[in-house]
Amino acid sequence: MAKTNGKLVANNKKAYHDYFILDTYEAGIALHGTEVKSLRAGSASIKEAFVRIEKGEVFIYGMHISPYEKGNIFNKDPLRVRKLLLHKNEINKMLGKTKEKGMAIVPLKVYFKGSLVKVEIGIAKGKKIYDKRQDIAKKDQQREAGRDFKIRNL
Repeated sequence: MAKTNGKLVANNKKAYHDYFILDTYEAGIALHGTEVKSLRAGSASIKEAFVRIEKGEVFIYGMHISPYEKGNIFNKDPLRVRKLLLHKNEINKMLGKTKEKGMAIVPLKVYFKGSLVKVEIGIAKGKKIYDKRQDIAKKDQQREAGRDFKIRNL
C-alpha cells in the first residue's frame, strides 16, 4: 500500500467515483527535466489518464503535463506516453488481476516523495450506476450525521 507523504501535484477524484479501488501501488515515473520543473509548479492532470501493461512494462497514457514556460526547445509533448517504474513481481501481480473481467489500472495521485516524482496507481473494478447511487446516499447520511453532531455539541 502506498502512502503519500510529500507534495501532492494531481489527484484523480473521478477514479474513486467511477471505480472500486481494490489495491494500490506506488510507482516511479520516467520524466525529462522540464517535465519535473513543470510538476514542481503544479501543472499536471490525470483525469483522463489510464495505465496499460505492454511486454512486461507499465505505461501511463493521457497524463497531461503542461510545457514548462522557460523550457523552449527542451519541452516534450504534454500528452506523451510515459513509463512507470515498478518491480517485476508487482507488474506480474497487476497483470494477473487485470486479466479478470471488469478490472482496470487507474492512476490515483501524482506527488513528490523527497525529490522523486511518484504515481499512485490502483487496481480498480468498475462501478455500476446503482453502486454510485449507494455511495452518494452514504455520503449524504454521513454529512447529515456530522451536522447533527455539530449542532448538538454547540
